[in-house]
Amino acid sequence: MKDISLSLDRQAQLVAPAVTHARFAIGDVVRHRLLEFRGVIFDVDPVFANSEEWYDAIPEGVRPARDQPFYHLLAENADSSYVAYVSQQNLEHDQSDEPVDHPAISGIFDDYRDGRYQLRREHRH
Repeated sequence: MKDISLSLDRQAQLVAPAVTHARFAIGDVVRHRLLEFRGVIFDVDPVFANSEEWYDAIPEGVRPARDQPFYHLLAENADSSYVAYVSQQNLEHDQSDEPVDHPAISGIFDDYRDGRYQLRREHRH
């Protein structure tokens, strides 16, 4: 009986992260607020879910809070296309109404209209 009560005490000490709401959705075209790149969201983490090494590489003065949504982007800048992982606080909707130029888009998305990409049927839940 003592083992069960110790286990319950440990569970009571676990604290769930605050509920966060994603401001953006899969298929949205967004722009980074500070850096010169934009992209289309293809996945969302409700809170930070990358490596500690990745997080620690961000300069402390601009390091985002962990307890917010983080987005996986098929991103582009003036020089190249790549995959980016960006906090919600550093994104805004892209107002250019231009499609994103990334070679992986056609494998995930079907159509671009009204500033959004539509997921391919096989990727929908």
